[in-house]
Amino acid sequence: MPLIIWTDRAGRFSPLKLAAFLCCIGPMLLLTLMALTGDLGSKPLTYAIHDTGDWAVRFLLISLLVTPLRSLANLPKLIIVRRMLGVTTLAYVLVHLALYVVEQRYDMFKVASEIVLRLYLTIGFVALLGLLALGLTSTDSMIQRLGSVRWNRLHGLVYGLTVLSLLHFFLQSKLDVTQPVLMTGLFLWLMGYRLMRRYGFGTGLIALLLLAIAAGLATALVEAAWYAARSGVMVLRVLAANLDISLSIRPAWWVLVAGLVMVALAFFRGRDRRSGARAEASPAVASGHLAPTAVSK
Repeated sequence: MPLIIWTDRAGRFSPLKLAAFLCCIGPMLLLTLMALTGDLGSKPLTYAIHDTGDWAVRFLLISLLVTPLRSLANLPKLIIVRRMLGVTTLAYVLVHLALYVVEQRYDMFKVASEIVLRLYLTIGFVALLGLLALGLTSTDSMIQRLGSVRWNRLHGLVYGLTVLSLLHFFLQSKLDVTQPVLMTGLFLWLMGYRLMRRYGFGTGLIALLLLAIAAGLATALVEAAWYAARSGVMVLRVLAANLDISLSIRPAWWVLVAGLVMVALAFFRGRDRRSGARAEASPAVASGHLAPTAVSK
């Protein structure tokens, strides 16, 4: 019986699925190795809880990245790993919760009361339940049972669940929200791309360039607004810090760079398509005959 994890629907070995699988288990293997070697710091459980939660959000965003990458990088086969990425997200979320239960010494009453009384835990738990529902309905049999319309409507909830996950990320990060801001900026780009396609703005180079700039600016504003609301730091002061890259590169710049990478992918994809179109238009190629110089050889 073939190993489904790294085979395609026809049962053939898929290097793409194997590579995706290794990437999915990589962070967990690294975390396990660090635990075995005692490299998780003075609070190993706390470190592991945060690390698995961080990776859950990252894999959630990576799963959303599949759609634009398929188009902009001309990689339609990426669709075969999207389900794996979604299931990986759920797996990291469940480990995240399990580690929290361990930290609470398996006191389920305390775990439940903390989830009810602490807003960020309530938000995280709601996101977990939503992701669990998506995971349980991700099989082919469930797609057939629900029907494509209802299934797509249900799995469209992933965008709202991502918002809840990011809000949970912000609230539990307390002072340093660099990672949540970065993840939020990337999510803004992903949603901007989808909105552009849905409402007919197109995904040409100019549109993608403007999206990259807009996502970067929005990321800076999100960071400034968060610090202003939580710490009372002036918005202009945070925005000025974003412009000063001598100390550190703020998330807004990384989001801009990520957006520009997508512009580059679209540019090279377009150039390859234009080259292919010219080759197809060539009389010699179109007629199936070799060029005279090739015949003479």
